[in-house]
Amino acid sequence: MLNNQTIEKLKDMKLKTMARMLSQPDPSYLELSFEERLGLMVEKEWIAKKNSKIKRLLRNANLGLNACIEDIDYSSDRTINKQSILELASCDFIEKSLNIITTGKTGSGKTYLICAFGNSACRKGYTVKYFRIPELLLEIQEAKSNGQYSKFMKGLQNTRLLILDDIGLKSYTLEESRDILEIAESRYNRGSMILSGQISQSQWYEFFPDPTIADAIMDRIIHNSYILELDSKLSMREVIATRKMQNLDKI
Repeated sequence: MLNNQTIEKLKDMKLKTMARMLSQPDPSYLELSFEERLGLMVEKEWIAKKNSKIKRLLRNANLGLNACIEDIDYSSDRTINKQSILELASCDFIEKSLNIITTGKTGSGKTYLICAFGNSACRKGYTVKYFRIPELLLEIQEAKSNGQYSKFMKGLQNTRLLILDDIGLKSYTLEESRDILEIAESRYNRGSMILSGQISQSQWYEFFPDPTIADAIMDRIIHNSYILELDSKLSMREVIATRKMQNLDKI
């Protein structure tokens, strides 16, 4: 009876793993001391809650690809420095409110890399949000139409790592430029961003119609950023597709 009451209280406190271990004890644990059994239960509960939090962060991040640092291809035909990637994957740049800019031609692996950084950040407990910039601008317009602009922008500001993919697919309108400036301003020295585009960051000024706004945006992004310029002799999409086909042939 006492055990049943304790189990219900553990469940009420959302300590489900400890409740399960108490209700379904492993016979091998009976030889352990009370302190050892308690320590084991606490450890397993902590791991379960940590894994649950990571899953929730990854789900909310809505990363464009299921990517992780451990699976990055460092083959000789790619200009990608493994040591630099591993240092950035530590997420120390987030603690310092710095940014990462990744550029390279189509198929160089930009999206995979930035999503792998997002995955690492989630695994370390940071809130992350991924957007393709065209889709982000559409969501901002919808938020304005619904009277939710301030709330939407506040949500972006409160995210520790904001990932913006596909910058510069087109030139931006004056209104879009102001929205991008608002994002850059709200995060300057307060949050980190990862930005990705096909064109070198030195040419991003050309995307914005007002030179003053262009200067303001770039001033808040470039000087606080690590620059990663990617290149690959082969399209990484082609490489991944080839590997998938080879795996199917083995079945």
